[in-house]
Amino acid sequence: MLEIQHLTKKYRKLLANDDLSFRVQDGEVAVLAGPNGAGKSTAIKCIAGLLRFQGSVTVCGHPNKSVEAKRLFGYIPEIPAPMESLTVREHLEFIARAYRVEDWQKKADVLLERLELEDKQKKLGGELSKGMQQKLSICCALLPEPKAVLLDEPLVGLDPHAIKELREMMEELRARGCSVLVSTHMLDTVRQVWDRALIMMNGKIAAERTRREMETGGESLEQLFFSITEGKGEELGSDSVHSA
Repeated sequence: MLEIQHLTKKYRKLLANDDLSFRVQDGEVAVLAGPNGAGKSTAIKCIAGLLRFQGSVTVCGHPNKSVEAKRLFGYIPEIPAPMESLTVREHLEFIARAYRVEDWQKKADVLLERLELEDKQKKLGGELSKGMQQKLSICCALLPEPKAVLLDEPLVGLDPHAIKELREMMEELRARGCSVLVSTHMLDTVRQVWDRALIMMNGKIAAERTRREMETGGESLEQLFFSITEGKGEELGSDSVHSA
């Protein structure tokens, strides 16, 4: 389980994340949605342990910056940053050695084949296109078979085949009991896979819904999103936020 409590992040006078609290259960895909500038990427970076913040984040009960937590989660950043001097295959070997992944070569082969990188294994990170870098980032994040996965705008720059594969991978992670948190402003890309929706606006969680709640109430994800981001949701107040 991924648990966030009172996460607050300030950049001098700018309050980027304002007291965020939510959970992503085991076997659940949660979508952190909102317009550009809502604070989604900042929240993901805080959860991943890349930024200092106030509050607490735990991964399967471990503080997010602990070694125990880092062993359990994978992170796919919005902007991939492969090591320019390592080949695709060497990236995966580096991850496998760092995480002590057993039988890593077979697992790497499967990931590379699914994302159509098997013929790019000898290419250096600096030689890859943006889309290929994103695919490599996905492979590196999933190779250790994490218990929690953070994805920041993961489908941007991917070709249709890779988008289809990543959606299937998210469904497989859910089936495996993994906690998956996806940050996006492109609702179409996650419509088929989400279980919990968290709508951000101005650095806050403005609304939270499960898929079951939405289906029972006859509300669509798009309707909820636009009610918040176009200002109509400001009058909903605390009733718009549902706790797990």
